[in-house]
Amino acid sequence: MQTNADVVIVGYGPVGQVLSILLAQRGHSVTVLERYPEPYPMPRAVAYDGEGARILAACGVAAGLVPVTELTRDYVWRNAAGDVLMRMEPPAHGRHGWPESTSMYQPGLEAVLGARGAELPTLRVLRGYQAETLAERDDQVVVRARSATATEDFTAAWVIGCDGANSVVREHVGTSMADYRFSTDWLICDVRLHEEQEFSPNNLQICDPARPRTAVSAGPGHRRWEFLRVPGETRDEMDDEDFVWRMLALFDLTPDRATLDRHAVYTTQAACANRWRSGRMLLAGDAAHVMPPFIGQGMCSGIRDAAALAWRLDLVLAGMAGETVLDSYTIERRAHVRPAIEASITLGKVLCETDPVKAAGRDTFIMDSRRRGTPVQAPQQGLSDTIRNGFLRRNADGVIVAPAGHLTPQGRVQREGTTGLFDQVVGSGFTLITTAAAELRPDDRVFLDDIGGHPVCVRPAGTPPGDLGSDEVIDLDGVYLPYLSDADAVAILVRPDFYLFGAAHGPDDVPALIADLRAQLLAPAGVR
Repeated sequence: MQTNADVVIVGYGPVGQVLSILLAQRGHSVTVLERYPEPYPMPRAVAYDGEGARILAACGVAAGLVPVTELTRDYVWRNAAGDVLMRMEPPAHGRHGWPESTSMYQPGLEAVLGARGAELPTLRVLRGYQAETLAERDDQVVVRARSATATEDFTAAWVIGCDGANSVVREHVGTSMADYRFSTDWLICDVRLHEEQEFSPNNLQICDPARPRTAVSAGPGHRRWEFLRVPGETRDEMDDEDFVWRMLALFDLTPDRATLDRHAVYTTQAACANRWRSGRMLLAGDAAHVMPPFIGQGMCSGIRDAAALAWRLDLVLAGMAGETVLDSYTIERRAHVRPAIEASITLGKVLCETDPVKAAGRDTFIMDSRRRGTPVQAPQQGLSDTIRNGFLRRNADGVIVAPAGHLTPQGRVQREGTTGLFDQVVGSGFTLITTAAAELRPDDRVFLDDIGGHPVCVRPAGTPPGDLGSDEVIDLDGVYLPYLSDADAVAILVRPDFYLFGAAHGPDDVPALIADLRAQLLAPAGVR
């Protein structure tokens, strides 16, 4: 049997699920090859950030995630004596329109995404198919996959490897890996309590040099405890159930109070592929990068990969963009992932200190900083939300024009009796957000429509809904008009992954902004 598709995705974890949904929602035929016959029944990631929540909402699953998610709430570091070193509480309403951090039960997340995928007629998921070889031939890739009963070939215009750290697709891309040479061994324990319990703090890191350990929410009804392997211990002895319960007893957990769903010893990794594309084969998620879990950006980074890749592939497949638009995918995502890996390592070294003298020095430094009113900034608080090179507006010299590259905020808007977050009211795609001062030429309007875009004029809160035109919305939360004002812009052009392509600084600049978008989408090979 030969299956022809626009895209074959290898791997159906959260990254493959999000990417397949975003493409199938745009009408493209997608075949997914997943090696395991059944979804993995245990959690791995336990949270996603506000940007991840916005991308998941774009997949149409926000309502379905409610039963398997909860606010992450407070996250506290304590030392061995119980002193508070650092306290963080992510906002319940962040700049993306969603909580800045949401705890989730990953099998529940995957079930919701799987149900959404099953609703899309152009998406087919084949479980129990192990991709073995890939061969690029002219304008297609042939993927040979083995199931329990046969070996079959699948052809597609593009193949995306979302198949994890041991990616088969990455082997065929032929890239080397930048290895950060940082790893630690942790015993992870996924637990269900027999009786509901309120945890304060909800997420706790104990920076005890004798046994660094962690307790976090893993979604409603689920929690995770983690324990660092310290010098003198072996992985085998940590993986013994008696040892597990001795560790859980540090948190007053006993078998009569909780069910141990899973325990395992895992080794953190830190590496990033140097190339994310070879011809018609691309990488996303753990196939492209792996990082320690200390800032919770592993799955989030993969979801960003999916969002950044989906709109590019959509336009290439629709004939509205040249293949060179895919070159900026690697440039942008690698530049974001590498600092995230480095931040994870930095935090890991702080949390995993097992030398009592060094740990005491760390505690003194952090506590003295708090007393001085200059608390130490956790690495994840300093992660950039700006793209500095890639698919962005440039001047005649090729220099990126500010504020291009900013991750744009989201607020509530109202249009024609509908009130909600901007993405849900306006829709996905390139969005030209303007003030009343900006006019859109008819041919530019046609171009935006051709690429699935939307022109939207924002009006101030208090505007009577009856005064709105068909392309107008009321800025209920006062997010968009101040943003335009701060950018000294009459219009901003937002990409489908919510990053700012560029701004127009006067009415006459709007056509030039759209012309630059058109030129970059259709740039010939060798021109960026």
